[in-house]
Amino acid sequence: MRWPKDPTGKGHPRINRIYRLVRRLSRSLVSIWFREINIVDDENIPPEGGIIFISWHPSGLIDPMLMHASLPGKLSMIAKHTLFNIPILGRMIRSAGAVPIERSQDSNDQHGSKDRNKQQLDNVASVVADGGRLIIFPEGTTHTESSVKRARSGAARILLAARRKAQEGGKPLPQLVPIGLHYSESQTFRERAAVVVERVMQFEAIPELIEDEEKQDLLDRAWVNLVTDSIGIELKRASLSKTTWRERTLIWKSRSLAYAEKIRQSGGKLVKPTYAESVLGARRIRAGWEYLAEKDPDLTSKLVEDCEEHFEQLEQRTLTPLDVDARPERLTTWSSMKLFISWTWSAVWMLGLVTWSAIFGNLPPYRGNALAIRIMKKRGADQSIIGTLKVITAVVFFPLWWLVASGGLTWMLLAEASPVNEFLQLHWLLAMLTELPVALVFILLFLWWPASGKLHLRLYGRLVVKSRQLRRWKVWKDDQHNWDELVRHQRLLAGRLVGLGEGLVLPGDEDWIDPPAGKDDAGSVKKRAPAQV
Repeated sequence: MRWPKDPTGKGHPRINRIYRLVRRLSRSLVSIWFREINIVDDENIPPEGGIIFISWHPSGLIDPMLMHASLPGKLSMIAKHTLFNIPILGRMIRSAGAVPIERSQDSNDQHGSKDRNKQQLDNVASVVADGGRLIIFPEGTTHTESSVKRARSGAARILLAARRKAQEGGKPLPQLVPIGLHYSESQTFRERAAVVVERVMQFEAIPELIEDEEKQDLLDRAWVNLVTDSIGIELKRASLSKTTWRERTLIWKSRSLAYAEKIRQSGGKLVKPTYAESVLGARRIRAGWEYLAEKDPDLTSKLVEDCEEHFEQLEQRTLTPLDVDARPERLTTWSSMKLFISWTWSAVWMLGLVTWSAIFGNLPPYRGNALAIRIMKKRGADQSIIGTLKVITAVVFFPLWWLVASGGLTWMLLAEASPVNEFLQLHWLLAMLTELPVALVFILLFLWWPASGKLHLRLYGRLVVKSRQLRRWKVWKDDQHNWDELVRHQRLLAGRLVGLGEGLVLPGDEDWIDPPAGKDDAGSVKKRAPAQV
């Protein structure tokens, strides 16, 4: 996994130790949770000036954690103002890049809250104007819908204030950079993720300052509304938004058909693409589909109907398009044996020393952390800070337990009064362990507990993948599925999709031109000129 390098030099905020520690924790957690993380087009990030990163918000805490881990530089996030009043915690989250904001609905003093909110937004704008980088989810809330919710005006208002401050200080104008967050399944362990950095959004110049306050307010509101509308469309484009999950699923399944057909036509070997390649393929299908739906609705409707009918047949047989495309022509015993051996190897290592070490080294502090959170909830801790408290208590409980466990096991191995030491002395080879330096044994054990937990999860992820492959092999050997007919029908559909796509200029093509801010991909799709004979 390649993490982007942080920007250096004048104009970029210094990254302190606490921020580096928190980011290292974020990177460790997302690397464990996802088996593959793709960071795409990070060269689109402007080299100077403040940046507001915007994204849709489909997966709760996973979204900010993945962005925090993946995007370079010191990133700030807006946090509820009450968190900053908590001793120690307030200082830590401020050092980690959080900036306070007070929402009017969180206060009984509506008028005073609005004034404080305005001042806090001004403070956030100052951070961006001075070269800071801010993460905002313009929808305002996380959700599980297939489409982007209506964008709120906060990001546009901060951008307006930040650009005004930057102009006054003679600094580079802050920019708005959309981020596409894509998950194969964000709530399932060891799935795949892609963070796509889209191109900088371009807007009209901000309104000039005038003496008439009412007119100034109207001009500012008009600019903010225009930018907010563009943000809403851009989020839909970046997230491959569709109105229903049925449509979204149809696009992703069609993408897999087109990918497999292109590989066959080129004579290559069918291998699973990276998740970044899958996202680009889905973007191409979405753009071409919406273009053709407008230009030739009859053709598109027929293709959609045929695809849905085929996918429904697969679902009835508990198959996926990949089960059909990846089925080898010959199912040899040796290939089956290799797959089983690989599965067994992962299972033996995971269920052996690795798993027991992971349980001993990580289960007690995990349970202690859960108990502490339950106690805090009973004592009336605000639900909005529970997630933060989980992280803080984990940072304390886990290292503390590793110290205790390492010290206890070191004593059991090396102390002459220990029955374990006495048992090891019975064999000359095992007795060598009792002669190791105390400090060395303690350090190795302290490092082993977190390493075993991480290794256990990686082995578990590999075991899950191999288990899926074993189930697929069993499905392949089931002749009741009429494989010849399924393969023939699927390849016909794939050929139609690829044929339509080859006649269009789509995202990823050399001659593709990204649409301007506030416009969707379908508006930039064009018919390809016939090849000259």
